[in-house]
Amino acid sequence: MFESLSRVQQTFFDWHIIARVMPQLITVGLPNTLLLAVLSSLIGVVIGMIVAVGLSSRSLGMRTPCRIYVDILRGLPHILTVYIIGQGLPIAGLALFGRSPYAYAAIAIGIIEAAYMAEIFRAGLQSVQKGQIEAARSLGMSKASTLRYIIIPQGVRRVLPPLTGQFILVIKATSLVFLLGLTTKQRELFSIAQDAAINGANLSPLTAAGLLYLMLTVPMTYAVNAWERRMGLSGSRGQADD
Repeated sequence: MFESLSRVQQTFFDWHIIARVMPQLITVGLPNTLLLAVLSSLIGVVIGMIVAVGLSSRSLGMRTPCRIYVDILRGLPHILTVYIIGQGLPIAGLALFGRSPYAYAAIAIGIIEAAYMAEIFRAGLQSVQKGQIEAARSLGMSKASTLRYIIIPQGVRRVLPPLTGQFILVIKATSLVFLLGLTTKQRELFSIAQDAAINGANLSPLTAAGLLYLMLTVPMTYAVNAWERRMGLSGSRGQADD
């Protein structure tokens, strides 16, 4: 039994290997992971909002393609979508960003996350009270102005906590871009840890990467939960005052 525990410790928790790989994970992998997550999230927010407006439209011609987009991107495995976009576009001759896989990685994850963010935004847009929309229309505001100044600001504010929670999922999704063959300077946490694990025939580098992922995601998860509770209490007080 003790021998088995010793093997587990040596395989997953060799602190000498973890200490050796940790500087590269922190100085190269961590910044690239965060940058990739931010870029992907920005792409996801922009596309997601556009799709959400389409999903909320009364026009079947606008709603149908948006629904198809969401269903397909949410139905496909993330790893398949990343590979198709990141590897498929250059192979098909659509080398929009040359040979740099970093941009394709951001686009691939952003397009995936847009499908999930679209549903979050849609819920927020549809939560705006119809009375406010009718009041804006009665004041002579056009549909576009009502959407821009009334619906979107209120809808987005109400879904900020779940939207921030989605960013946590984006951070974890960045681990999939190892498929695209990032350059040495572009590698994120998982890519660096995987290479070190293969070269050293030991999984401790993956443990080190896992610790960094947890340091990013766990505090953010608790912060998002606290934010949601606070907004829930504020909403309950507002309804009570009314």
